[in-house]
Amino acid sequence: MSENYTPRLKKKYMDEIAPAMMKKFGYKSVMQIPKLDKITINVGCGEARDNSKVLDAVCNDLAIITGQKPVVTRARKSIANFKLREDMPIGAKVTLRQDKMWEFLDRFFNIALPRVRDFRGIQNGGFDGRGNFAMGIKEQLIFPEIEYDKIDKIRGMDIVFTTTAQTDEEARELLELLGAPFAK
Repeated sequence: MSENYTPRLKKKYMDEIAPAMMKKFGYKSVMQIPKLDKITINVGCGEARDNSKVLDAVCNDLAIITGQKPVVTRARKSIANFKLREDMPIGAKVTLRQDKMWEFLDRFFNIALPRVRDFRGIQNGGFDGRGNFAMGIKEQLIFPEIEYDKIDKIRGMDIVFTTTAQTDEEARELLELLGAPFAK
């Protein structure tokens, strides 16, 4: 990528979405306009405590999907019922910011989500009251980068969109303008 490259969705945000939100919500300053801060993708795999190769496969899939090396998440405390000891690896996560975040968002909304079987739109229940949105997907196969023959098991993941919006209404409007296909 060249120095002056700007992701398509980021350019759309700066040119169209930010002015539209400023007009709709009547912000006094440009700094009040909500923007996307980061996207966090998390995959939990409890079977990693028995088989370390599972975690390698999860990390590999996440790296292919996001273009960034995932961080292995570890158990904070021991839980006997789950045969879990403190500091055992139990998942992986990636936090995307800046251009990688915009590129992932574009691919997620325009390529990956339409590939979900029986997709009727994103449900509204994922807002947290502070302008952030969390959702889960059931399988990593919706991403075109993942080859069906090379995966060992179908796994889901949680995706959290962190925005600077103060309310859920502002965050929903921002995500809708960015192309999020919310269910009507």
